[in-house]
Amino acid sequence: MIRTHARRLTTVSLVCGLLLSAIAADSEPVAVRFAEGLVHGFLKLSTTDGTPLADGDLLQTAQGNRVTSRLIFRFKDKSTHAETSVYTQQGQFRLVSYHLSQQGPSFPRTLDMTIDQAGLATVKYTDDHGQQKTESEHLKVPAADLSNGMMLTLLKNVRAGAIPAELSLVVATPKPRVVKLKLSSAGDETFSTGGMRRKATHYVVKVDIGGLAGLVAPVVGKQPADSHVWILAGDVPAFVKSEQLFYMGAPLWRVELVSPVWPHPQPAQ
Repeated sequence: MIRTHARRLTTVSLVCGLLLSAIAADSEPVAVRFAEGLVHGFLKLSTTDGTPLADGDLLQTAQGNRVTSRLIFRFKDKSTHAETSVYTQQGQFRLVSYHLSQQGPSFPRTLDMTIDQAGLATVKYTDDHGQQKTESEHLKVPAADLSNGMMLTLLKNVRAGAIPAELSLVVATPKPRVVKLKLSSAGDETFSTGGMRRKATHYVVKVDIGGLAGLVAPVVGKQPADSHVWILAGDVPAFVKSEQLFYMGAPLWRVELVSPVWPHPQPAQ
C-alpha cells in the first residue's frame, strides 16, 4: 500500500510550474519587489543532454494587481502540458486559482488538477486500468501560502542571502496534497549571451514528501530527484533555465528560453 502510494506521487511542475510552489506556514511570504506585467516568452523543453521534446510559450497579462500566467508545452508526439495561474501581487503574492493539464503519450496518465479561490483542489485522472477518477480536498492553508505555477516569479523576487527555508507545492498523489520544498543556493554560475559573460544564481529545490510516505520514499528509491532553477543575478533578475520533474518517475527535463529563427532570404535572380 505504502509502496503504491509512493510510486504514484506526481510532482507537479516547478517552472513551470515548472513547475510551481507556495510559502510554508512558518516562513515569511516572498515580498513583491518586481511587479509582473505583459510577457510572451518563447521556450523549449529538452532532455538534459539536449534532445528536443517540446516547444513552449509563456503568456502573461496583468490588470491592476492581478496577474494571469499561462505556460504551454506542445510535444513532438502531440502530448501537451498546460498550466494557468492567476494571482495577485500586492505586498505579497497570493494565489487566486490554478489549473494544470497533462495529456498524451509523454505522460503516464491523463491528469487535470484545479485549485480554486476557496482552497478546493480537485484532481481528475485516469487510473492504471484507464478508468476516469476524481479526487477532491479542501486545503487547510491560507491563500497567501499557495503559489503553484509561480516558482520563477518567487525566485526573481528573493533577496540575496534571504532564501526562504521552505516553499510548498500542491501535488496529485493522485489525491491532492501539500508537500514541502526545501530551497538552497548552489552559488553563482557563469553563462554568456553572444560575447557577454553573465552570472546566474543556481537554486536547488528538494521535495520533502513528509509523513510516512516521506520516510519510505528514499528507502524504496522513489524520492523525487532535486530540481534546479537558474535566475539571472543583478538589479533586473530574469529566468535563465530550469531542470525539473514533470511527473514522478520521469527524468529531469530542461526548460530554456529560445530566440526566433528566420528563414534564409532567397538569392536575387
